[in-house]
Amino acid sequence: MTARNGLPAAPTDGSGGRRRFSRSWRIVAALAVTQTIGYGVLYYAFSVFLTPMTRDLQASGAQVAAALTLAVLTTALCAPLVGRWLDARGGRGLMTAGSVLGTLAVLVWSRVQDLPQLYGVFVAIGVASAMVLYEPAFAVIVSWFDGPVHGRGRANALIALTIVAGFASSIFLPLTGLLVEHYGWRQALIFLAVLYGVAAIPLHALVLRRRPHHSSLAAADPGGRADLVKAAVRARPFWLLAAAFTAHGGAVATIAVLLVSYLVYLGHSPVFAATVAGLLGVLSVTGRLVTTGLRSRWSAAPVAAAVFALQGVGALLLPLLGRAVPGAIGCVLLFGIGFGVGTITLPHLLAERYGTAAYATLSGRIAMFSVADKAAAPLGAVALAQAAGYGWVMTAVATACAVAACALLAYHRLSFRAMSKQGSDQEVPS
Repeated sequence: MTARNGLPAAPTDGSGGRRRFSRSWRIVAALAVTQTIGYGVLYYAFSVFLTPMTRDLQASGAQVAAALTLAVLTTALCAPLVGRWLDARGGRGLMTAGSVLGTLAVLVWSRVQDLPQLYGVFVAIGVASAMVLYEPAFAVIVSWFDGPVHGRGRANALIALTIVAGFASSIFLPLTGLLVEHYGWRQALIFLAVLYGVAAIPLHALVLRRRPHHSSLAAADPGGRADLVKAAVRARPFWLLAAAFTAHGGAVATIAVLLVSYLVYLGHSPVFAATVAGLLGVLSVTGRLVTTGLRSRWSAAPVAAAVFALQGVGALLLPLLGRAVPGAIGCVLLFGIGFGVGTITLPHLLAERYGTAAYATLSGRIAMFSVADKAAAPLGAVALAQAAGYGWVMTAVATACAVAACALLAYHRLSFRAMSKQGSDQEVPS
């Protein structure tokens, strides 16, 4: 059996039934909870702690903020190893261990006294994040919704997970702010660590399972999985996907970090800037729903390419129209509609083309580049803004979106040609 690109595809067991359906969606529900709390505690809450930590550790804001960058880069470095583990052994043990590590790291974070200790804690948080956040969660879901017949279920599961987890910042930023205000940042961290541990450790340990056929495949055919990975990374389509989602991830991260500052620079009040930037979270959910709906009529790659192109237009127009309130809102709407599209499109494309046997390994390879770019791009954008102005930053963001769109269109053309060639090879003359 081969995938439509000629590579060996992961076999499917064709099993169905209410029991498997129920277990699949219990896993999705559990992961929705753990992803929401995980992103809230391990990532989003940091911005609330930045100011009190800067004061108590007697360090600059840049020195303290570097801890989060270090964590993200650590996550990127760990991604390929985590991917191989997931394909070979599944997510239950890995995500349970990652939950324990994340809980302990946040508890230790509450006791740090200087920058070296803070950086050490955030290396541990980076490792834990690689083990428990979106990449392993997607791998678990993809393995359960295996095969073409379950493609729609997989899309629905991914959209359900990312919609729920998309509210992590909306929940945990105000919650963390209240905790810091009433109890101080160290006690707030203890509360968040306990909340995460109590929720994530038992859910990962007791609910996550591997599908039986997938476990057998991992044990019986590690060589076949390795051959699939080697074939994939030697071919152009894989690197087009890597280029597309690395470029897009950097563009999204840059806007997420600099949008409020840029809107204030354009003359808007901080309250207006923060409110408009807050639309990005809601728009990310909207964009995911719209994109998933459009995939029922068109292929995923050109749909995502069109959305990425719209984001580029929004970024280019922001310096021209952003000084007026309607212009600023319109440009943010254009960019925000694609804010979460890459998150759900990459798992779909990887599973569609390569099957699920090596999904996590291939996803980890791409994550090594895309996650690193998400950490590095905002730093480069800040330097560019200081040297040449925000207009050039928006031009760079638009260029990254254009690169992502073009790479996806090139990927789609290659896939279409491969599918057409495979179809013609299978025709039997009358």
